[in-house]
Amino acid sequence: MARILLVEDELNMARTLAKNLERAGHAVEHAPHGEAALARLAEARFDVVLTDLKMPVMDGMALMRAMHERRLRTSVVVLTGYGTIESAVEAMKLGAADYLIKDARPQEILLTIDRALKVDALQRENARLQREVGRLRGFGELIGESAPMRAVYQVIDAVAENKSTVLVTGESGTGKELVARTIHERGPLAGQPFVVLNCAGLSETLLDSQLFGHKRGAFTGAVNDHDGVFRAAQGGTLFLDEVSEIPLAIQAKFLRAVQEREVTPLGSSLPVPVDVRLIAATNRDLLAEVHAGRFRQDLFYRLNVVHIELPPLRARPDDVPRLVEHFLDRFSRQYQVAPKRVPPEALARLTTYPWPGNIRELQNAIERAFALSPADTITLADLPAAITGWAPPADDPLEGRPLVTLEEGERRLVAAALKKSGGNKNEAARLLGIDRQRLYRKIEKYGIS
Repeated sequence: MARILLVEDELNMARTLAKNLERAGHAVEHAPHGEAALARLAEARFDVVLTDLKMPVMDGMALMRAMHERRLRTSVVVLTGYGTIESAVEAMKLGAADYLIKDARPQEILLTIDRALKVDALQRENARLQREVGRLRGFGELIGESAPMRAVYQVIDAVAENKSTVLVTGESGTGKELVARTIHERGPLAGQPFVVLNCAGLSETLLDSQLFGHKRGAFTGAVNDHDGVFRAAQGGTLFLDEVSEIPLAIQAKFLRAVQEREVTPLGSSLPVPVDVRLIAATNRDLLAEVHAGRFRQDLFYRLNVVHIELPPLRARPDDVPRLVEHFLDRFSRQYQVAPKRVPPEALARLTTYPWPGNIRELQNAIERAFALSPADTITLADLPAAITGWAPPADDPLEGRPLVTLEEGERRLVAAALKKSGGNKNEAARLLGIDRQRLYRKIEKYGIS
């Protein structure tokens, strides 16, 4: 049995069609025109829309255009008394599953609906299989099997199947956009748009326009209407990087978009509904930004539904060899040269180096070696001076001491960072590569005064 939305302005025709469909076991709801159908599609899920073309208020073509713009994936079968080749072609371009004339026999209509249902089922199964293949292939370009990364994968797996808002934090170069893309590609929205906007470096007016869109003439240079990224991502995922850079003046409008799932373009007074999965990212401590008065607290809690904190590369040195191997393979194909190898002494330096620029810095170091060295081996001399000239800091609290438990080592590192920062917790957290909340938890855990 299928749920069918019948869109027909002629009441007698609607009754006849509904009766035939219900006799075949289908559940039927009636809408007198496209606008009523669109409102019903926003409230409930239907398997098939069976629509007339010529109707008052909103005709069938306008209904299909609106469904296409809002990415409503319900199968559409057109049934009209005014059939032409042109209208049939246009309907198919807009995604109609089939096109019938109103004098078609009841059995022909039922068979057409049955075909549309089977095609839809095959498409859904194909999407499911693609997601399953994605799972079997791992986590895309996210590389690493260390404990910190396994914790990240666990959260990605948990949120990929729903549309919860996600906040990804971590230092620059840790792969926040990769995490967002992986969440998108492993979930049911994989076939829908994935739209990225970096909120840094844009003027207030331009950021407002990029986020929410604008109407023609809304400001100097606005010669055409612009949808904005919320509407561009309709039905899919919107990834906002450097979300902490959104000015306070826009944050109230942004909060409404996140909370109500509607946007108001510049130059318009009418809100437009949007259906997107939102993933935000920042390399700043958003809670500290809230306390400093630079970020709204209510917006922080709206974004911080599911929090993924990406570890810096220095916190997962065991993953460095795998990342090196990944980049060797990538640049071997990109530069179309034979694979290069990294001898043990160079790999040891790459593994122990603290990587202030994280994975992006490691990637650049390997690419530099490919660009500058014709040899098939990457030696220490091929690496940037920052890496070859690095040495472990002299004030390492564990240097020259016997091995201790992991907890004791962590306690000493926290105490050393606090001492070095003169008790400044923000600076101590930065030295340790963690956020301030996590530092507070460790201070309390180890009873450090």
